[in-house]
Parts: sequence; C-alpha cells; structure tokens
Amino acid sequence: MHLRIDLHSEAFEPLGRLEQWRTELVGHSSAAEVSSPAESLFIGRVRATAADGTALIALELQHYPGMTERQLTQLAESSCGRHGAYSCLIQHRIGRVLPGEAIVLIAIGADRRGPAQSCCQELLEALKHEAPFWKREWRSDGTGEWLTGNTPL
Repeated sequence: MHLRIDLHSEAFEPLGRLEQWRTELVGHSSAAEVSSPAESLFIGRVRATAADGTALIALELQHYPGMTERQLTQLAESSCGRHGAYSCLIQHRIGRVLPGEAIVLIAIGADRRGPAQSCCQELLEALKHEAPFWKREWRSDGTGEWLTGNTPL
C-alpha cells in the first residue's frame, strides 16, 4: 500500500495535492495501485460559524509533532488494512485556518467502490475522534474557545 501523510501550516489546494499524489503513484507503485478501479475522496473545509453560531474568523489547530504523524500513520494503516485499500493520501492543516480553506483531504484507492468509500469514511471519523489535534475557534470579537467535542456527521 502506498501511504502519504502531510501536515500543512499554510493553505493548500486539495485537487492540486491530489494530482501530485497521482503522479507519485505512477512513479512509485505497482500497476494495481496506480489504476485503482475505485477511488473515494473527502475534502473538508472550515465553516464560517463557530459551534455557538457566532461568526468564526479562524480555526486554530495545534498538534504534537512526531506523535501526530505516527498516530495518523497507525489510523491509516489500520483502516486501509481492514478495507484492502491500495493507496491512501491524508493532507491536514495545522495552525490558523480561515473559513472556506481546506482543513483535510483524504483520498483512498481500492479495488471496488464499497471498500474505497468505507475506508474513506472510517478514516475520516478516526481522524476526527482519535488524531491528536487540539482545536480553538476564534470569533470576530477576538475571543477564542478550545473545542471539547467534534462535529456530528
């Protein structure tokens, strides 16, 4: 399985990163991984409203370098192993993220749509609930609040 995980402190263009990943697969993988018959993709963007409904000016994500990457690798390998995925791309923002900016990109390549979609959804939920990111919402009045839970499906 080909696995790529990157944490970005600056804005990234999800479809551009996806195209770069596809190019990497062509250069480094077997024919099965390059031409996965099924691919599932999720792009998450920061909402314009805070959890309390007020205007959000930014979402700040903090992490523990080294530990975060290891945990993301373990989550990805576990999900991909259960679903037989050929390839997995995770791109995640850290630092200050503005409303509308991409915060996460997950792309899964597998033999069939069911495993690709199931793996993508399972991995997204694992990232939301198990990855060591700490999030703080910044509001237009200058106040910030650390989030203690995750958004519902």
